[in-house]
Amino acid sequence: MSSCVTRAVARLTAALGLTVAALAATVGPAGAAPQAMGQCTTSSGVVLAVDFSHWGGPVYRSCGTTPTTGYELLNQGGWATTGTGHDGPAFICRIGYSGHQGGKQYPTPQQDDCVLTPPASAYWSYWHANPGQNTWEYSQLGAMLYKPKPGSVDLWIFGGTNIEGTEGKPTVTPDQLRAHNTRPAGAPAPKDTRTAAPLPPDVNTGPRPENPPPADRTPPTAAPPAQGAAPPVPSTPASPASPSAQPAESASPSPSSSVSPPASPSPSTGKGAVAAQAPGPQVVEAAPAADAEHDTGSYLPAVATGALVLLIGAAAVFAAKRRRRTE
Repeated sequence: MSSCVTRAVARLTAALGLTVAALAATVGPAGAAPQAMGQCTTSSGVVLAVDFSHWGGPVYRSCGTTPTTGYELLNQGGWATTGTGHDGPAFICRIGYSGHQGGKQYPTPQQDDCVLTPPASAYWSYWHANPGQNTWEYSQLGAMLYKPKPGSVDLWIFGGTNIEGTEGKPTVTPDQLRAHNTRPAGAPAPKDTRTAAPLPPDVNTGPRPENPPPADRTPPTAAPPAQGAAPPVPSTPASPASPSAQPAESASPSPSSSVSPPASPSPSTGKGAVAAQAPGPQVVEAAPAADAEHDTGSYLPAVATGALVLLIGAAAVFAAKRRRRTE
């Protein structure tokens, strides 16, 4: 009878171990490999951009290899997120980057406790721009379901955005964030492997050239001087020590090398011919950094609850076996 109880407890212990392992495996997402910004191209990798201007910060952009989901892209290379207690980690409530403010996530707990779903007037909205596209598309899928395309841009902005994505649009354009290089930085240019097709054997290409070619023994004939022109005077190279030697070029600037005057004001705008661009959000490259600290205590209550349930079950089995033995 005691062996049955031992086997039952062993099975419960094994189940507890599997439960703990499964919960621990879900703590950290399997992130995409972070890369330097120059490794993203127009057709490979995905650019991640996060706008912290709501808190006076810049727009950070980074490069990740094409991930499985946008959630993985937002949790690699120093990036980290926090979900809500109501909706779980899939609903992005906070975003932080270890290279900005020591990995502090925004909004702060004082601004939003991330227990319930944030209001539509203050939450992280998710936007996409496919390769070659310079307009934003409001994501109709959550970060865990959306799969970015190679060469695309993902953007997160905080503020008020309606469910249609017609309000609260990003102020930065996709072209300001995307990679414009066609191959990764530092990669060698592709070699031209094409070879010329051989000529047919019956094509006459002329006599075979001599190797080396014969020297021309006929001295060149000098052209007769023009009528009325003075005979040429042989030039003698000036000695370096001679004070009368003149440099080959004049020290006075030529008209072609002179500095052009500033552009005159345009009559229509009253400004210079080249108008300055309107000030926009500052875009900063977020180099791959060490992962920010994660709150590993979120899964411990679940593990403790599972362990307590298994222990109660084991005690119940033991009590039932003991009762049967006494009967």
